[in-house]
Amino acid sequence: MISFTQAKCVDIALSSCTDVAYTQTMYPNFLDQKSREVIEYSSEYILISVLHNLLQGECNPDLRLLGCSVLAPQCEKDKVIKPCRHVCENLKKNCLPAFDAIDMAWPYFLDCDRFFAGEEEGCFDPLAKLRGEVDVEEDLPSDLPATFIQFKHHSYSQMVSTLKKTASKCSHIATTYSIGRSFEGKDLFVIEFSTKPGHHELLKPEFKYIGNMHGNEVVGKELLIYLAQYLCSEYLLGNPRIQTLINNTRIHLLPSLNPDGYELAAEEGAGYNGWVIGRQTAQNLDLNRNFPDLTSEAYRRAGIRGARLDHIPIPQSYWWGKVAPETKAVMKWLRSIPFVLSASLHGGELVVTYPYDYSRHPMEEKMFSPTPDEKMFKMLAKAYADAHPVISDRSELRCGGNFVKRGGIINGAEWYSFTGGMADFNYLHTNCFEVTVEVGCEKFPLEEELFTIWHENRDALLNYMEMVHRGIKGIVSDKFGNPIKNARISVRGIQHDVTTAADGDYWRLLPPGTYIISAQAAGYSRVMKRVTLPAKMKRAGRVDFVLRPVEAWPNKLLRRSMEDMYDPYDPLELFDPHAQHGQPEARGGSPPGREKPWWWSYFSSLDLHKPLWLLKQH
Repeated sequence: MISFTQAKCVDIALSSCTDVAYTQTMYPNFLDQKSREVIEYSSEYILISVLHNLLQGECNPDLRLLGCSVLAPQCEKDKVIKPCRHVCENLKKNCLPAFDAIDMAWPYFLDCDRFFAGEEEGCFDPLAKLRGEVDVEEDLPSDLPATFIQFKHHSYSQMVSTLKKTASKCSHIATTYSIGRSFEGKDLFVIEFSTKPGHHELLKPEFKYIGNMHGNEVVGKELLIYLAQYLCSEYLLGNPRIQTLINNTRIHLLPSLNPDGYELAAEEGAGYNGWVIGRQTAQNLDLNRNFPDLTSEAYRRAGIRGARLDHIPIPQSYWWGKVAPETKAVMKWLRSIPFVLSASLHGGELVVTYPYDYSRHPMEEKMFSPTPDEKMFKMLAKAYADAHPVISDRSELRCGGNFVKRGGIINGAEWYSFTGGMADFNYLHTNCFEVTVEVGCEKFPLEEELFTIWHENRDALLNYMEMVHRGIKGIVSDKFGNPIKNARISVRGIQHDVTTAADGDYWRLLPPGTYIISAQAAGYSRVMKRVTLPAKMKRAGRVDFVLRPVEAWPNKLLRRSMEDMYDPYDPLELFDPHAQHGQPEARGGSPPGREKPWWWSYFSSLDLHKPLWLLKQH
């Protein structure tokens, strides 16, 4: 039994407990840790210090403050006061699923019966002072309409909570998942909408929106959080436009690609529109300059007869530099899902830009540099711009007024040239067409402006998503009906192919017109078809191909492009996007016969007293 009879109250000097609702504690604590130094080197203290990262913001700072109430209990008049048991029980009930999700046992020192007391014993609530300041969802009236959306800035934990609640509300058409972790360990959360969440469906195109690539450009993040809630509620209410969209499209929304940078920007607060703080990641990397430069290779290939400007492999030299885990996570995501169309939402201007973003002549900072799909990209960009009431406004005395004569759109390299962008990478490494939407001149607007911004962008967001159904789609199979994966779909006159997915299905975005389309695959003969897409056609035309086998490949270039679609030296194949990137690998310390969980590396500095009590099978 721990005795406090001779102990005196002392000031709290633990860096992870400086924001508790009291100022003094007493040693030894409830765990019989006799000094501040002993506590700071304990596995219990390390745990509460990193819980925010381990649980991706869930249940924090509540859990940290609860842990502090045990490690540094409140002391008044040289008497220690226990934290309230009901606070512990409520948190355990709400937060235990988060521990289960990472295969971690509930910490022994948060045993509600052992270290906490009932109110009749004179306990204190460790969360009382911060009730109105912590990142928890506000209690909203239960009779709110299904369409209710809170137009506010969301912290990381609030964002995660809102996405999960939205997916739960529409569980038959929505789910959440993570594409990986940021450098500081935050999950890069996606909410998906589809009639079969979590699965690719034959001939159903894949669409994605990405927000907050630059952490200080927050409007895209909020728009995608609002969009998720809107899609859910409107589908439930029977909105025919939304039901048609979700029933025929698989939609992925990634509100924050740079949650670490967002946290830095949020410290400055809404209304601060600096161009530096929070823009980059925790590694000081600009994500929109961190992708492989495939555009230079495309320019080199452009003059080679028969060379293709698509599915260009990542050069080995790229991996010699610093590649952000966020960048790798996106690249791996693109490999795993056959995306057709995408947009990245930025801030600082009001315009829609499209590839290429890197100039044909590197020394030219502003040079029109079109892709082979210039007409289609302009059509995509205009789909967003024309549906946005401010971008389509002809006044030049406004945000984005410089682009009025261009219709609110511009080729990226003609605006300003840069290399390593995500849009160029999408187009040149995968089947996906991506534009960049600058959604406003204020990077971090005041909260009262968000409602107006949402209404300005809502129809544009929907209109752009619907563009995924333009052009043609179909299935490539052999004469027995077996799907042919990685077959190439070529359009005469456009030096850019798309490839079939695992089920043999494909999608090729095209503007109205007449085209000669061909399908070819390794070991099969080429099949060609003439296709006309009327100007008023707003759904993809169905064009299937049946290929017949041949004994020898007549096209050596085709064979090489098929075999070398991705670079043989491919670190992405070994990259685990869900690993903890900012911590060293653990060495030893885990029980024999059982693989260490990913979070074990957080405790690698402890030679002794590793927290075996966190392992479920211990």
